Amino acid sequence: MSRYLVINSEVLPEVYEKVVEVKEMMRTNSVKDVTEAVKIVGLSRSTFYKYKDHVFALKEGMKGQKATISIIIIDKAGTLSNILDNIAKHGGNIYTINQDIPINGAAYINITLDMSGLNIEIKELIDILSSLKNIIKVDLIAVE
Repeated sequence: MSRYLVINSEVLPEVYEKVVEVKEMMRTNSVKDVTEAVKIVGLSRSTFYKYKDHVFALKEGMKGQKATISIIIIDKAGTLSNILDNIAKHGGNIYTINQDIPINGAAYINITLDMSGLNIEIKELIDILSSLKNIIKVDLIAVE
């Protein structure tokens, strides 16, 4: 079971800070691709890809209003509806939903939601969604 922690970067290996730098370069389009960004910060591509979905920058004054989660589901009728019902039941409000066409019986979904009204922690919501029928995997992608 995953846990999310806020840790001062001064006590962590430099690699995590470099991953955040690469993500920021990509977000702001200040580089043409990942290869260029990792070269600038002195990080290997494999290290970046290993940590990119697990390291996030905590912005000064961040209130944690938006979260983006990635979900892989088994393509069964009602699965997306069940996910959305559970988010609403716990006070989440959906901003965007992007769902890929199912391939080999599985579909990828990205949901960005307003967490300001959540009556549980985002980690608890992820655990709840992970336990639903026809859910293969749920990951927290970003918090803003």
